[in-house]
Order: sequence, then structure tokens, then C-alpha cells
Amino acid sequence: MYDELTPGDIRKMEEEIEHRKLVVRPKALEDVKEARAQGDLSENFEYYAAKKFKNQNESRIRYLERMIRTAKVISEDSAEDEVGINNTVTVEFADDGSVETYKIVTTVRGNSLENLISNESPLGKALLGKKEGDTVSVQVNASTGYEVKIIRIDKSTDDGNDKIRSF
Repeated sequence: MYDELTPGDIRKMEEEIEHRKLVVRPKALEDVKEARAQGDLSENFEYYAAKKFKNQNESRIRYLERMIRTAKVISEDSAEDEVGINNTVTVEFADDGSVETYKIVTTVRGNSLENLISNESPLGKALLGKKEGDTVSVQVNASTGYEVKIIRIDKSTDDGNDKIRSF
């Protein structure tokens, strides 16, 4: 399965890779070299911590490069009156009348604690392409679902503030 990424996602990932290669990597290598110079490696916590940090950085670089290489690039554009990627949507839940506002983003930016929901989540999938005033059925699994009504769609763009998740 390929991750669906926008050109903005790829740009942010490339910026992070460049930062990790040009800034973080040299610092990590220097830390390892300094810790190694302290002597006995068998009881040198600083050495193991520096090696772990260096390896985590290299792992993150490989992960981001693989994501970019295997990504399916999707458009952020949508019709003026339809829900699309990077749009903010206010919905009312039919079962209890509560109102929530979500921003539809790609999976690499999804963060439910900040109301950033993925375009691949059940709610995100159900909302994409729908219009203000539509009642949408969200299927969570084969036996569970709920309905939401789209109250408002704010056409927003990728302002660069939504961070790429780290794993």
C-alpha cells in the first residue's frame, strides 16, 4: 500500500531529511566520537546514548526517503463547495447533536488530539468530496457506524504549521 501524500507533505519531508543530514548527522557523529574518546566502552553510557541517537536519526532519514519514494502524490485541490485535503470542516453528530471542527490532512500529518484527521480515516474518507449541508454516513467497521451533518466548510490551504508525524 502506498501512502497518499500531497506535494506539501513531500516538500516538508525533504526539508526534514536535509536538516537531519546537514545539521543533526554531523552533531551525532561528533557526539559518538567524543564519547568513544572517553575510554572504556563497556561501561560508557554516553557512548551508547550517542550511538542510539545517531542510529535513530539514520533510521528516520531512511523512513522519510522510503515514504517519498513509494508515495502516491495526490492533489490538494477540490471544488469550491466540496470537502478536500487541508480543508477545515465543522460537523454535527446526529446521535447527540455535538459539533466538532476537523481539518482533513494526509496520514503523515494526522493527529486526532489536534483535530487533524486523516483522509484515510473513516470520517475523513466519508467527508471527502461532500458538500455543506450533506448528511454523511461514516462506517467505522462492518457493524458500527454513525452519521454527521456538514455544517461548514472552510477552504484552507497547507500553511506549513501541521507537522509531519514522527514514529
